[in-house]
Amino acid sequence: MNKDELKGKVEKAKGYVKEQVGKASDDPDLEAEGTGQRVAGAVQENVGKARRKVGEAVKKVGDAIKE
Repeated sequence: MNKDELKGKVEKAKGYVKEQVGKASDDPDLEAEGTGQRVAGAVQENVGKARRKVGEAVKKVGDAIKE
């Protein structure tokens, strides 16, 4: 897991909490803010996953060339 994946997971969790607090307190603005934060966290997490996979693929190609 890289830095982007970890930060994305944290943002998703914080967004989820805000969503739930917004629902419980009948605050649609807080709920919407939480939804946005959760989605942004998911995007960041997916960017991190993509970077990791590209890095792994580049390493495999490099290892194959060395052989």
